Amino acid sequence: MSDRLDGEKSEKVAWRSPRWLRGPRPEKVPGFVGTAGAVVGLLNLTAGVFPRFRHSKMHALAEVLPGAVSQLAAAASIVVGILLLLLAHGLKRRKRRAWVASVALLPVGLAAQLVYRHSVFGAVLSMALLVFLVWHRKEFAALPDPRSRWKAVVNFVVLGGASFGIGMVIVSSHPHKTIGSPSFWDRTQHVLWGLFGFEGPVAYTQGVDYTVGYSLGALGLLTLATTAYLAFRPEHPVARLTDEDEARLRELLERHGARDSLGYFALRRDKGAVFSPTGKAAVCYRVISGVMLASGDPIGDVEAWPGAIERFMEEARAHSWTPAVTGCSETGGQVWTRETGMDALELGDEAIVDVADFTLSGRAMRNVRQMVKRIERNGYETRVRRVRDLEPEELARIQAAADSWRDTDTERGFSMALGRIDAQTDGDAVIATAHLPVPEDEQPGPYGDLKAMQHYVPWGDSGISLELMRRDRSADPGMNELLIVAALQAAPDLKIEQVSLNFAVFRSSLERGEKLGAGPVIRVWRGMLIFLSRWYQIESLYKFNDKFRPRWEPRFVVFRNSRDIPRIGLAALQAEGYLELGLPRALRRRKGAEPRPCAHTASRSQSPEAVESAA
Repeated sequence: MSDRLDGEKSEKVAWRSPRWLRGPRPEKVPGFVGTAGAVVGLLNLTAGVFPRFRHSKMHALAEVLPGAVSQLAAAASIVVGILLLLLAHGLKRRKRRAWVASVALLPVGLAAQLVYRHSVFGAVLSMALLVFLVWHRKEFAALPDPRSRWKAVVNFVVLGGASFGIGMVIVSSHPHKTIGSPSFWDRTQHVLWGLFGFEGPVAYTQGVDYTVGYSLGALGLLTLATTAYLAFRPEHPVARLTDEDEARLRELLERHGARDSLGYFALRRDKGAVFSPTGKAAVCYRVISGVMLASGDPIGDVEAWPGAIERFMEEARAHSWTPAVTGCSETGGQVWTRETGMDALELGDEAIVDVADFTLSGRAMRNVRQMVKRIERNGYETRVRRVRDLEPEELARIQAAADSWRDTDTERGFSMALGRIDAQTDGDAVIATAHLPVPEDEQPGPYGDLKAMQHYVPWGDSGISLELMRRDRSADPGMNELLIVAALQAAPDLKIEQVSLNFAVFRSSLERGEKLGAGPVIRVWRGMLIFLSRWYQIESLYKFNDKFRPRWEPRFVVFRNSRDIPRIGLAALQAEGYLELGLPRALRRRKGAEPRPCAHTASRSQSPEAVESAA
């Protein structure tokens, strides 16, 4: 006891240096350095654009330098300023390459400011940042992000536009040394010609034309050089599911696939996978806009989940990615938060129908029953089969129809979408189709009598999970209700005990907000969700799922801190296909390496009403 008390006493009296002497905490160093880098970049850019201070103490020293040196210093200051601004985000994310580039650029910017702008303050600030970067060099060890060629096009457009804007400022920032009164079009021509290294129509006195020319040429060279680097640098592939990883995941799903209805979606080809040290569990993810986004629960043995989660977090730390999980179950959320210290927020509920309890009888099912009976009286027929039982010709027709009936150009789905219909790899999946016999005196359509289809992926040995819904635009309304009922009625013959339907975002909020006695906060939140439903079908999807009297299983999003939520939301929208930041469609490179049997767009996360009403 005395030893423990002595230890506590010595800990209390131990002297600690003041906070201002210890500097920023290690985890805050990258953010501080990134902000400082942006400030220094702005100072360098300003120093190169605007004329030098004639009353500076450094002016006398700089005057003895040749004029070409001063003009080159102005161009160098502009280039260094732009590059430091571009590197600021990488410094905040602890990127090693951003650190190396910044350490190399800061001395150049320092010298340029002294020679051209004669700014002692800017030079001292650059030196302070350089020393700080070298002192904290161990904090910047993050690996580079996955690369894609379209960044070269984005760089050319964005940096080219910025170079043009800065060039207009440079050309217009010497009014007292400009010969004549050049028009806006003359200045525009001068900038455009100057970016390509040629002289323009604007003339200056006292050697300013050389300074402007060097600066414009530097901007053009910077745009060209960075674009060429991004276009021709060695490819660093994004995460993709290898054949070996897929085989290991299938083994885990065979033993533990019944635990999570979203488990089979881990086999999407655009996901990567990290495995626990024992290989008994895995986390599948995709990196989007610097967010390492996992979906659903880890695959495999629950006892091995912590090992897979630890590997996931190590990978995120190594690349300085923001870790996040979307669509995990309550058990998964508890393990994630316990093992990582992250927080969880309820995202919505998954509708699951128990086949043994499903019936069309009763007042609650009257609307669905009447709709199904009406469609059947119109002559529609349904068929529910395993994908492996389809004839190759019929499967090809279904694949072509599903691709043709897609209602958007953007492929949608991530956490609850597989993105393919394949009898060889996914033979246990279930296809439900609706057919309308064609009269003998009429010509059948390109897909015969096929009018609608739904694709369900396996959920263990006794369940299926809805993945895809498509219909012909000319088909009667209610095709989705018809096929869901057909799948539920055929489930006992296929030895299926439960069917997972759509995912309803913020369902509990909508349900609580409409009850008697709901508070003002929940009512306002419900009103906002209903307003957003005009574009995202939040309420209509909940109402559609509720028709089948399912049980609701909550799903959660796991995040590191609250300020990451907007970034995670943006990444999730990109992953699900609701927001696209890539190349325009006309500029996309066609990929012919691997044919896709069925491009996926209308996933479980998309409203059936949106598919029904798209015309």
